[in-house]
Amino acid sequence: MAQMKRFMIERSIPGIGSFSMTELCGAARASNQALETLGPDIQWQHSYLAGDKSFCVYLAKDEDAVKKHSELSGIPVSSITEIPQIIDPLTANN
Repeated sequence: MAQMKRFMIERSIPGIGSFSMTELCGAARASNQALETLGPDIQWQHSYLAGDKSFCVYLAKDEDAVKKHSELSGIPVSSITEIPQIIDPLTANN
C-alpha cells in the first residue's frame, strides 16, 4: 500500500451545519460507497460541520484520490490542503 498523507478537505455546502441526522446519514452513506470503490487509497477519518462549511480529515495516497472520491460521492470540494504535521498539547512534552 502507498504511503498515506493527511489532507484537510474544505467543502462549501449551504446549511450543512444545521442538516438533520437523516441528511447527514445520506451524505456519509454516499461517502462510504465512494470509499468502497476506491479501496485502500483513501480513508475518511472525521468531519467538522459549521454553518455553510464542512472540514473533513482524510488519509489518502495523493490529492487525486481525494478528487476522485468527490466525483464518485457527488460531494463538492472547495479546497484540499495536505497536512504534513500535527501538534497537540503533548507536543510540549518533547
